Amino acid sequence: MMDEFDVVVLGAGPTGENLADRAHAGGLSVAIVESELVGGECSYWACMPSKALLRPAAALADARRLPGAREAAGGRIDAAAVLARRDEFTSHWKDDGQVDWLNGAGLVLVRGHGRLDGPKRVVVQTPDGGRRVLTARHAVAVCTGTRAALPDLPGLADVRPWTSREATSSKQVPPRLAVIGGGVVACEMATAWRALGSEVVQLVRGSRLLPRMEPFAGEAVADALRAAGVDLRFGTSVTAVHRDGPVTLTLDGGDTVTVEEVLFATGRAPATTDLGLETVGLAAGRPIEVDSTGLATGVPGEWLYAAGDVNGRALLTHQGKYQGRIFGTVIADRAAGRPLDTADWGRSVATADERAVPQVVFTDPEAASVGLTLEEATRQGHRVRAVDYDLGNVAGAALYADGYQGRARAVVDLDRETLLGVTFVGAGVAELLHSATIAVTAEVPISRLWHAVPSYPTISEIWLRLLETYRG
Repeated sequence: MMDEFDVVVLGAGPTGENLADRAHAGGLSVAIVESELVGGECSYWACMPSKALLRPAAALADARRLPGAREAAGGRIDAAAVLARRDEFTSHWKDDGQVDWLNGAGLVLVRGHGRLDGPKRVVVQTPDGGRRVLTARHAVAVCTGTRAALPDLPGLADVRPWTSREATSSKQVPPRLAVIGGGVVACEMATAWRALGSEVVQLVRGSRLLPRMEPFAGEAVADALRAAGVDLRFGTSVTAVHRDGPVTLTLDGGDTVTVEEVLFATGRAPATTDLGLETVGLAAGRPIEVDSTGLATGVPGEWLYAAGDVNGRALLTHQGKYQGRIFGTVIADRAAGRPLDTADWGRSVATADERAVPQVVFTDPEAASVGLTLEEATRQGHRVRAVDYDLGNVAGAALYADGYQGRARAVVDLDRETLLGVTFVGAGVAELLHSATIAVTAEVPISRLWHAVPSYPTISEIWLRLLETYRG
């Protein structure tokens, strides 16, 4: 069967859905190809289930920080109830609701594994063993995301290690769990499974957690993990693994660790190994490099796009959705011959990927950041000053929890007196982040931020304290 559409999208995760929706809103017919569940990694094995696992622990921790509530919150988390609620948020790993949305949006879903077969041509191997050929009049957009990257350890496959998928979908709480890694997935899953009752050992090859954030963010999370009972070890690598019932990990110093399950949270790789990229002159297994309008570089004809994690620009669901919205509109505009707006922060470019990427780590405490760290800003040649403030000294934070501990940092561009980056660490700081994202994205002058009055007594008064500290 051969079908022709204006646009063919590979991957029906949040990125592909947003790109397809914006292209269709621009007047184009769109087919979207998906080999697994419509809704993608985020809906079933990442953002949604992981936060469903983490939220009960955070709520209980907040209650225990307050007299009166503490006395009513002395019991243990009901792990079965948490897992059941997690299952509800994943729709029990069924995508009927997402398919209904696609149909209602006027998009055509094609089930199966799609591969490029030359310019503007996609061959889909369907679940029934058939073959369907899709051709695109204007564009093909690759939105296939990433997959977990596992280290090259002898016998690892026989151990049946957890990746992020197993860590967010497990039906039981393992008595003992080893978490390998120090990034976001490792820290969040160590937090969640420890709260649910696992004995957790976290093994980190480097010297800090959350290395892409300000150092104090990782330090605060490390202190909290240790206080929760996680056996956190830095400068440690796994050299061998073996399963004989339990899993035995051999460490580079010769020690061994025995656990029921082991999670390797050691990074992601672009899902491009079986997409037919070689038929259009690109290398399989590599990110698809794109310009700021989403066009794949090195592919003539202005027809191949890549959005989301697969292009390596900013590996976060919300950034993928942002790219999808922009690149889908670009495709529609190019198809209609409409001019593009490619100036910084223009309608047709993903400027935020480079200047204002927000991220929240849902540990306890939460860590939230947007824009550049002090180290990044200095390395890029900006003349900057870091302004720090103890969040516990803000009235709203003191009311939020007894003994509140947290910290905020604003990285100020001294030449323009605007903010290049902001980081918060503390309980409940995730909801502070969008105000920082607006300030960084809009390049709001500090002189104007003085007139953005925070309500009293809220934790958002941290903005006033940062500005007072800066002005002296």
